[in-house]
Amino acid sequence: MGQKLEIVWTNVVLFIMYHYFALHGLYHLATASVLPKTLLWFSVILIMSNQGITAGAHRLWSHKAFKVKLPLKVFLVVCQTIAFQNDIYEWARDHRVHHKYTDTKADPHDSTRGFFFCHMGWLLCRKHPEVAIQGKTIDMSDLEADPLVMFQRKYYFILAPVFSFIIPTVVPRFFWGENVYVSLCVAAMLRYMISLHITWLVNSAGHMWGYKPYDRFITPVENTVVAYLTLGEGWHNYHHTFPQDYKGSELGVTLDNVTTAFIHFMNKIGWAYDLKTVSKEEVLKRIMKNGILNGAVEIAST
Repeated sequence: MGQKLEIVWTNVVLFIMYHYFALHGLYHLATASVLPKTLLWFSVILIMSNQGITAGAHRLWSHKAFKVKLPLKVFLVVCQTIAFQNDIYEWARDHRVHHKYTDTKADPHDSTRGFFFCHMGWLLCRKHPEVAIQGKTIDMSDLEADPLVMFQRKYYFILAPVFSFIIPTVVPRFFWGENVYVSLCVAAMLRYMISLHITWLVNSAGHMWGYKPYDRFITPVENTVVAYLTLGEGWHNYHHTFPQDYKGSELGVTLDNVTTAFIHFMNKIGWAYDLKTVSKEEVLKRIMKNGILNGAVEIAST
């Protein structure tokens, strides 16, 4: 018998408010009533929050696909805090559960429950009991031993509003005289909603519309549009097949995988190291065994 859906009305009201102010921000962009410097600031912190999730919470902390020196770790903690998508520990725990129990009752955003649920509905209702039960079985000792991650977790609900809403709003007002309401709607709320919906697309579209060259027996797919929007997280069939690969895709540095380019740059300056990857032979072997041959063999052999 299925679980009775229990809506969390506080979250529903919050997301309605967030979208309301974000739509005002979109109006200010459409009517060009925002200063150029504010638009640049909006773009910078949007990219920073994206890297905090893709390079940080996802590839570094969830999958341990590479290691970092302290300056990069601090930067990614700040970026992930700007993103305001739960603290690093909780984000990584939920993501590890998602990989282990993909599209089952234990998956926090089970795509078999429909597009809206796996896109954002899972945040508007109580989690299925299996999510909590299986979440307790996930090994989180690596993050529990990381003082920076645990510091962020301890003070998250102080740090996140400051870094995600207050600083993005105050900077344009203080440094170049932007209207404070315009700054709030554009740099804080619109940026926040865009960041959230981009991330959510990996859970929804990334499990529904695309192709499966690496493993046809799993739900995640390759979705080019999602890859571009997320700066590299749309190659989801590859990622679920080879989650340990820091590139998140077979192709490496491309216009649709800016996150890999970011990690490469950090590796060049010595801030990222021990980058884990998968050999072409292993990729090709998996394609021949489980994949749907639609050109991926040619890619793997180049």
